Amino acid sequence: MNQELFYQIALTMVPQIGNVYARSLVEKFGSASGVFKAKAKQLGLIEGMGKVRIDSILKFDFKEVENEIRFIEKHHIQPLFFNDPAYPQKLLHCYDSPVLLFYKGTADLNTRRIMGIVGTRNQSEYGKNMCENFIEGLREMEEIIIVSGLAFGVDTIAHKNSLKNGLKTVGVLAHGLDRIYPVENKAMAKEMIQNGGLLTEFRSGTIPDKMNFPNRNRIVAGMCDCIIVVESGKKGGSLITAEIANGYNRDVFAFPGRVGDIKSEGCNYLIKTNKAALVTSAEDVLQNMGWSEKKKITRKVQRELFIDLAEDERMIVKILTDHGPIHLDELYLQTELNGSVVAKALLTLEMQGIIKVLPGRLYELS
Repeated sequence: MNQELFYQIALTMVPQIGNVYARSLVEKFGSASGVFKAKAKQLGLIEGMGKVRIDSILKFDFKEVENEIRFIEKHHIQPLFFNDPAYPQKLLHCYDSPVLLFYKGTADLNTRRIMGIVGTRNQSEYGKNMCENFIEGLREMEEIIIVSGLAFGVDTIAHKNSLKNGLKTVGVLAHGLDRIYPVENKAMAKEMIQNGGLLTEFRSGTIPDKMNFPNRNRIVAGMCDCIIVVESGKKGGSLITAEIANGYNRDVFAFPGRVGDIKSEGCNYLIKTNKAALVTSAEDVLQNMGWSEKKKITRKVQRELFIDLAEDERMIVKILTDHGPIHLDELYLQTELNGSVVAKALLTLEMQGIIKVLPGRLYELS
């Protein structure tokens, strides 16, 4: 038995000790085992650790921990403590991120591009088509994972079409890995384990209580670079996820709907209040995120056409050819040219249709 894992799981079970306190304790004592070996006086040095919390640690009953260890080993589940390199690193920037996650899958949770897709459980034909077309537009992308919540509706459509288009997809669950909810997605979930994965902060035996879903939503929001809201009413998990994503400084996008359509009220609200950018296709998101990439064959042809450019212009074209979309500040660093020289060269190249400007001061070859 992995002794440190034993104490890591135990720490998540201690009453009155949530994720924030657990992280502070581990950082103070160096490990989860160090927390349980600490004396009451030492524990009391942590801000906010009153008698109730200290007694919860000192008097903790470990018998349930062994059951969880056996479940993990039997089902080949990968526990991810917050200081594990395989833990989703983007989540670490969120103050309330889980101290421990349970994962079963093949996808690298630190893949360069991770996109969350959420929406109503009762999607319309419009929402279904938008989601399917959007994911189809991502099929040529490399190093991308589609994340959703494995629920009915948009979540299921997102996972199903990700698999159909050869994209890895991860489902974040609001319960333990000893069950699949809804049961209708059990076959799909098995396929996802081989082409993505299932992730949760909840131990085995945890049922999908209503209170678990907002916690699930914060993981979706926190581990992704951006969130796409396909279709949503005024209330519900999708808007909660979008609000959390905004709080985490993630990019949020939403498909617009008809005025008065109750299934699009949430998306229209997000767009109207500038909490989400309007999106109509995958290309909209890829450009806004700086993820658009041209095929190498296109760049090879372009290099042959640029023989008459000035030296500074050729230098910029070569950088864009080698690196793809690049930020203006990075161009300054790589060219080591005067700012005004770079600005003039960029303007000339743009006027000639050789390069184009993307949102966020990014440049790429046309």
